[in-house]
Amino acid sequence: MSAPRTVIVAAFVAVASLGLAGCGENQQVTVYKQGKYQGKPDTKPWDSPEYGGDQAKWERAIETRTQGQNEYVRIGG
Repeated sequence: MSAPRTVIVAAFVAVASLGLAGCGENQQVTVYKQGKYQGKPDTKPWDSPEYGGDQAKWERAIETRTQGQNEYVRIGG
């Protein structure tokens, strides 16, 4: 084998082995622990800094936003 042909064959072998390495897939299995929630803890929407824990203020803001999307209210009908 000549030197350029050896380089070409080595490059082909390297590309082929890298290509085949990308085909491997590890099995991804989620393991659940019985009775344990493993996600992040949920908070109430009104516990944000904007509403300061005031549920009534949050409900008023939601109602106002909902009425702003109501076509009958928007057109005055």
